[in-house]
Amino acid sequence: MSVDRYLAICNPLRYTAIMSNQVSYYLFGPLLTTKVQFPFIYRVVPSEKYQYIGIVQLLKHFQWIWVGIITLDDDKGESFVQTLVPLLSQNGICSAFTDRMPSMTNFLEIHDAYMKTEKRLNFFRINEVKALVVYAETHSALSLKFLLSQNNNVSDTLDRVWIMTAQWDFPALQFHRDWDTLVFQGTLSFAVHSREVLGFQHFLPTINPNLLNEDNFMKDFWEQAFSCLFSNYHIDEEDMEFCTGTEELQSLAGPFFEMKMTAQSYSVYNAVYAVAHALDAMQSLDSKHRVMRALWSPQPWQQQAYALHPFLRRISFNNSVGDPVSLDEQGELAGGFDIINWITFSNKSFSKVKIGKLNPHVLSTIQLSINDENIIWHSKFNKTPPSSVCNDHCHPGSVRKKKDGKPFCCYDCVSCPKGKISNQNDMDNCIQCPDDHYPNSNQDGCLPKTLNVLLYNETLSLSLAFMAISLSAITALVLRIFIKYQHTPIVKANNQDLTYILLISLLLCFLCAFLFIGWPHTIICLLRQTTFGIIFAVAISSVLAKTITVVLAFMATKPGSRIRGWVGKRLATFIVLSCSLFQVALCTVWLCTFPPFSDLDMHSLTEEIVVECNEGSVFMFYCVLGYLGFLAVISFIVAFFARKLPDTFNEAKFITFSMLVFCSVWVTFVPTYLSAKGKYMVVVEIFSILASSAGLLGCIFFPKCYIIALKPELNSKELITRRNK
Repeated sequence: MSVDRYLAICNPLRYTAIMSNQVSYYLFGPLLTTKVQFPFIYRVVPSEKYQYIGIVQLLKHFQWIWVGIITLDDDKGESFVQTLVPLLSQNGICSAFTDRMPSMTNFLEIHDAYMKTEKRLNFFRINEVKALVVYAETHSALSLKFLLSQNNNVSDTLDRVWIMTAQWDFPALQFHRDWDTLVFQGTLSFAVHSREVLGFQHFLPTINPNLLNEDNFMKDFWEQAFSCLFSNYHIDEEDMEFCTGTEELQSLAGPFFEMKMTAQSYSVYNAVYAVAHALDAMQSLDSKHRVMRALWSPQPWQQQAYALHPFLRRISFNNSVGDPVSLDEQGELAGGFDIINWITFSNKSFSKVKIGKLNPHVLSTIQLSINDENIIWHSKFNKTPPSSVCNDHCHPGSVRKKKDGKPFCCYDCVSCPKGKISNQNDMDNCIQCPDDHYPNSNQDGCLPKTLNVLLYNETLSLSLAFMAISLSAITALVLRIFIKYQHTPIVKANNQDLTYILLISLLLCFLCAFLFIGWPHTIICLLRQTTFGIIFAVAISSVLAKTITVVLAFMATKPGSRIRGWVGKRLATFIVLSCSLFQVALCTVWLCTFPPFSDLDMHSLTEEIVVECNEGSVFMFYCVLGYLGFLAVISFIVAFFARKLPDTFNEAKFITFSMLVFCSVWVTFVPTYLSAKGKYMVVVEIFSILASSAGLLGCIFFPKCYIIALKPELNSKELITRRNK
């Protein structure tokens, strides 16, 4: 027997009993899903848990994070609140209030109950909440409308977006005739997915309540919809017409009757076919007479449930419009929801437009899809979705700071601290830019850092290079002068070889400044500080040797002095070699343990990456500098005590002053170097090298060059033996 045959021959009353006991075409609350009362209940509607997920995703889609909840003051409403509120909190949405409407029990008491309820309702007072989630079944829609009609200031309810659950619908009641539906303009609601069934609209005009003698429901509906009475009702009503049964349903406005198949009707349609397919499957396993006897003979509803249970659990088919109908493990329809936009008109009719869908069974994370362009909002919203937040969004560059005693959706906006950004609205914490980026002025984005390195294409580096070349040329000129006049007394005085060593080392000191300019490759980093340290050690040890030579030479001139044997080239050579080799040993240990290397410093400068030579061991770096300072101090002390020796060509005075300049430069270097950043640290060191070397060159050799070039008469042997009085 075919499925259509079952639909045609089954007794309607018995068929309805099977459906009511075993197959539901509506969204049941948790109390009705208990397995004790309904051990084998099946529902051709999606699970309610998906509707909760859809509500959350809908609110997140429009960024409504400050919402109100309106529900009936009963067990179903309380269950709705207890389930939805935690989901909202988990997704960053706050419930501003929960208003509970009184249940409609006794109509005589409803007015007083609503008057008391209206005074404590929040959505009339908290106007910044623009999104209202309403849990209301079809019969309770009247309760909400009655409550709204009691409010004298209609504007309090016009600038809201109502979000209705799938249980909601406009009931076909006389109450609509005297009430404006404009308040629900732009309402968004969930509805069980449905499609238009072919032939349904052709069937509706054929309905005649006179032909349905046992269907009192149809007659009650007919009287309310067309404001008439059937002749067999003996009620004395003035100005009331009699119903003929030929009134046209298509003449009714939307709130009273829809000519299209609604979501509820589509669920009934699928439920009927589900039972028919189950009966057909059961008949295929048994004989025709046994199946019909089971259907037609009186028996308890539970026996019928047990009979159909194994077939309904495995039901799966495509209905007449091609939609799949199958039940999951919980006995619920494996389907989704449509998102409906309600459009009301001045004649109190309305239109329902599908603007999206929720498909909880897709594999992707995007389960909710909405076509925003098709939504018609209330005219007060200027064709754009409203904003429903506790306070304005925190724009990029600032973050949210929770207000004490307020929900987490209410917050203050504070600027990000220096060095951090926020690049989205309503961020809770500022973030750090990558190491190679820095925050922009608005602290809402990161900009790439530029490289900070002392290259030859800069004015500063060219100036330093010019100074180094100039001083090197001057040193070479002085060396040439001393070589040319090497046989004169002023050159021979104070050890001629030490003079040449000192001049050559000063020349190399000026040239080593070029190791600090340009890109710091690994080889350059290894040579920078070690070369500078060793050359300066040779130069200062030469100065020390010259000073000691002056002192010993004066002491050797005294009669009977035993120091005469110490005066000579051997002592000077020993001083220079021993002092220099100690510095070489320090540099060798440095290079063997923690050698310098090329590095990128991301953090010293905010907007630049410093390309530098990392010293490897800061301790060894300061040991090298400290040893140079130690030699300079010893040279200064010895020269200071020898400054008043009576020789005409006594260098002690000049060495004292040169060491004073040298020590002043390097004492100033330390704090300046530590406070400088990036390439300016290199500039400070280059300048210190040039300044200290120039101090030695000028203080020691320029007076001698002056005598050689301009005062040759003073460059005589007689003056050497003369004593100052």
